[in-house]
Amino acid sequence: MEHIHDMIIVGGGPGGYTAALYAARAGLDAALLEALAPGGQMALSHQIDNYPGFEEGIDGFSLAVKMQKEAERFGAQTRLAQVQQADLAANPKVLETSEGTFYAKTVVLATGASPRELGVPGEQELTGRGVHYCADCDGMFYKGKIVVVVGGGNTAAQDAALLSRIAQKVILVHRRDTLRATKIYHKPLLEAENVEFRWNSVVEQFVQVEGKLTGVQLRNVNIGEESVVDCDGVFVSIGRKPASDLARGQLELDEHGYIVADESTKTSIPGVYAVGDVRTKQVRQVVTAVSDGAAAVHAAEEYLAQRGH
Repeated sequence: MEHIHDMIIVGGGPGGYTAALYAARAGLDAALLEALAPGGQMALSHQIDNYPGFEEGIDGFSLAVKMQKEAERFGAQTRLAQVQQADLAANPKVLETSEGTFYAKTVVLATGASPRELGVPGEQELTGRGVHYCADCDGMFYKGKIVVVVGGGNTAAQDAALLSRIAQKVILVHRRDTLRATKIYHKPLLEAENVEFRWNSVVEQFVQVEGKLTGVQLRNVNIGEESVVDCDGVFVSIGRKPASDLARGQLELDEHGYIVADESTKTSIPGVYAVGDVRTKQVRQVVTAVSDGAAAVHAAEEYLAQRGH
């Protein structure tokens, strides 16, 4: 008979490892499947200053390793495996991976989401060194400086509003001639003295000198005119891509591909939970992913108790 875990967690980011920690401490037989290394998107952050308990801040990879070690201290297992497909409605639930087939009574999906990139020259090498995807995370590095925000939706508007309170000047670049963001965001941005708009414009490339971002090259989509805007940092705010392929066709997703789950983390299939950036939620931060991990184990314990575990 194949071994059946009480819980399998897919993804080793902060939500996943918090679920592993809480599950192990609750005496559940829990295994965490991670394809690469702990941390997810968090591991790419050079400095995290908004996670409580680290008064000097901490880099994302170090925080990820600490979370992994803490979960494993209580008996959680980490298995390096790429989950290729899953049958989430089965009993037990089935996960086909690069390292074989796993079975579990409950599954926590902590697969995360990645920022949508512009895909223009200079972006990859300057990521984290002038090019950013999270104003909440990295905005404070640009206190009193000049920043560019790329995008026109709610995320871009929120980022521009936040940065306008920190930076000397915010230049909002949008390919249309008006914001797509909800109307409530328009007035404060239009009234802010340090927010400048570059309408009908797209970023052609990031300008750098000796590996340091110095500006962006823009192209006006109407007349084709190109110009260079000098700046200290760029925030690409054009949305995120949830890693929800495993759930597609099985769980309810919203129109953007996020797994539909509320604060309980319960999905449309009993015994399956979605935590962190992959689920529908207002704020996607390390601290909210961690809280999801704890909530998922609480819900799973109730589910297992009802089934006579």
